[in-house]
Order: sequence, then structure tokens, then C-alpha cells
Amino acid sequence: MAQRPLSSVPRPLWLALALALLLQLGWQLVQREAVARVQQLPAPPSAAVARLASLGEPLAMSKAMLLYLQSFDDQAGTSLPWRELDYERLAAWLDTAQTLDPRSRYALVAASEVYAGVADPVRARRMLAFVSASFAQDPLHRWPAMAQAALVARHQLHDLPLALALARQLRVRTTGADVPPWVRQMEAFMLEDMDQLGSAQLVIGGLIASGQITDPHELAFMARRLEEIAAKKAKQNAIPGNRHLQ
Repeated sequence: MAQRPLSSVPRPLWLALALALLLQLGWQLVQREAVARVQQLPAPPSAAVARLASLGEPLAMSKAMLLYLQSFDDQAGTSLPWRELDYERLAAWLDTAQTLDPRSRYALVAASEVYAGVADPVRARRMLAFVSASFAQDPLHRWPAMAQAALVARHQLHDLPLALALARQLRVRTTGADVPPWVRQMEAFMLEDMDQLGSAQLVIGGLIASGQITDPHELAFMARRLEEIAAKKAKQNAIPGNRHLQ
């Protein structure tokens, strides 16, 4: 069968084909822009509303909320950096999820080990504030996140006063036998980092005298720390002009 030359195609048909092609390209561009547009984190439902919507399964609702947060930064067609998230709303989501399942550590782990790692000091501090407030409600079960928060303040934010304040809360509030001794000793280590050797001695001595440390190996370790701090303090005092620092 002989093929007809392209010149024989009616002009209106060419125009229709061109228009169809332009419409297709335009549609693809609109769809691509709509997909790539970043959605902002919405405000979470209140704990009461979320509990009602859970139909008697608050633990499952808590997990669903946290999974929603976990997947929110990977939106279709784009990736939302954590530093662009609204951390006030993020903290509210975490708080609601934790209220629904107070024994779960999922929200605190996400706050202290994931979202606090953002390269934004203001947002990182918001997560540490959330962890601190949560820890105060249940120190016996939430001390791991608080210890991580103190380390974030010390090594990521390089904020020794904040790290010291968090570590001090750990010492004061974690009195249970199941809490490792090093948790209560963090304050002394922070004080030593800040060259507040006299205060470090007082904290360690207080821990020993209070009977909170009962393990013989831990007691021996703390006794050695006291000796090392005393030697360091004596060495500093021997340097002219350093006496006023202690």
C-alpha cells in the first residue's frame, strides 16, 4: 500500500496534533509542580480528639502518628529537610503521641536522637526542651533520652551550661535502683569539663555519702575520680593567677 506524503495531511489536523502535544506537556508540568510543592506539617489533633478517633486503641494511634511524622519528610517528588519543619508543631505531634502511649520511648528517641540532630541550634534546643519536660513527668523510665539530650547539648551544641542543667536534673530525679550510676555522675563530668573542680568534688562526694552508689567497683571508680580531681585542682592552684578560679 502506497504511503501518502506528510504534505497531504490537512492543516487543521496538524494544528490539532500540535495543540494536543502542547496540552500534554502543559499537563505534565502542572502535575510535576504540584507534586514537588512541599507540604508543611499541619497542627496535630489534641490528645482527646486523637484518643476518641483511636476507637479504643490509643497505642495503635500513637504509633500511627509517629509513623506519619517519620514519613512526612519524604514527600512524593521531593524531600523536606528537617531544618524546614515547624518544630513547634513537631513537638506537639510528639507530645500527643507520647500522651497516648506514655510508656513508649519512641517519641523521645525520635526527639533526642533524630530531630535533635538537625543542623539548626534553635530547632535542636526545642527538641531538648521537649525531652526535658517529658523526663520530668517520668524520670524512672525516660532517663535514657535525657542522658542523650545532655550529650547533644555538650557535643553538638557545645553549650556546657545547658548540658550541666540537664545532667543536674538527671542526678536529682533519677533515684531508682535500676538507673545506672553513670547517669547520676554526668553532672560531675560536666563540671569537670567546665573546670569547676570544687563543684565536681562536692557532687561526687555527695553521691558517695548519700548511698546512691553501692557497687564496690563504682565506689572505687568514684574514689579515684576524687583523687584525680584533687590532683588537677592542686596543679591549677599552683599556677599563679589561677587561685581565683576555684
